[in-house]
Amino acid sequence: MELHTLGRTGIKVSPLCLGAMMFGSWGNPDHDESIRIIHRAVDAGINFIDTADVYSEGESEIIVGKALASLDRSRVVLATKVHAAFGDDPNSQGNSRRWIIAECENSLRRLGVDYIDLYQIHRPDESTDIDETLSALSDLVHAGKVRSIGSSTFPAHQMVEAQWVADRRGRERFRTEQPPYSILVRGVERDVLPVAKAYGMGVIPWSPLAGGWLSGAFGAGKKNTSRRAARIPTRYDLSIPSNQRKLEIVIELAQLAEEAGLTLIEMSLAFVLEHPAVSAAIIGPRTMEQLESQLSAPDVRLEASLLDRIDEIVAPGTNVNADDVGWKPADLVDPRKRRRHFR
Repeated sequence: MELHTLGRTGIKVSPLCLGAMMFGSWGNPDHDESIRIIHRAVDAGINFIDTADVYSEGESEIIVGKALASLDRSRVVLATKVHAAFGDDPNSQGNSRRWIIAECENSLRRLGVDYIDLYQIHRPDESTDIDETLSALSDLVHAGKVRSIGSSTFPAHQMVEAQWVADRRGRERFRTEQPPYSILVRGVERDVLPVAKAYGMGVIPWSPLAGGWLSGAFGAGKKNTSRRAARIPTRYDLSIPSNQRKLEIVIELAQLAEEAGLTLIEMSLAFVLEHPAVSAAIIGPRTMEQLESQLSAPDVRLEASLLDRIDEIVAPGTNVNADDVGWKPADLVDPRKRRRHFR
């Protein structure tokens, strides 16, 4: 695979990043099979692996660590994340210095490595000063435990604030952003991707297949469901008009891909990789078959006329379902934040 530069870090990464969320109890509980998938990805030219502490409650990191044990660690760009709740301790979550420092040590132990190439803040934490977060991350970089730091699913204004604080306070700055981005989830084209490009941040989108909607599993005459439907029904329940619209769009996109001589997976991944701000797209296979179906995508170049047709089907800068954004600020979720007198 032709390597891309991860923002302005100088780190060279494959255009596909192997996401490890499906390794472990959340997806594939077979450690040996998961390790084989990781090794096959590396053999195919993928040198970038992304996981998170919360995936299968640490099991994903353990599996990745087992796979790395028989690989040349120095040739793998390893990324993981911190933020989500881990157990019922209210201090074992969020973006505080206390949790970041402690959980980095836990991730290093589970992964069986002595440094992490990219340590990311998984979601914003409105209860923690961003300088507190950047200060802790900076200390990890200076201690040699982390090489670069990044954010995930941050809104554009918080990305700008983090860059401003890093500059004014002399902190390490976020070098990457990991947003949701696919043909069905294009909202980040309005502001997140331009901001990332302006600050030289590498962009590594998650869910380029829109949580399976663009995997070929949805369409006319198919079951039109997902393993994740019970956990996040707002993204899959077809009684919700925006999800019904997604299904209609997927059927249209599948036809478009077929006319272009491509699979829907190839077209969808190539679409994400086409954006100039994107360094690598994160794929999340659960099986070897799923991995194999995605490896050809970096070799696909979409014609301008095909990209124009995609724009006609899903307008640039729009999300077909507003619940696919991955994170919402408390001011939108909690009505008490919007009302002076709450009853």
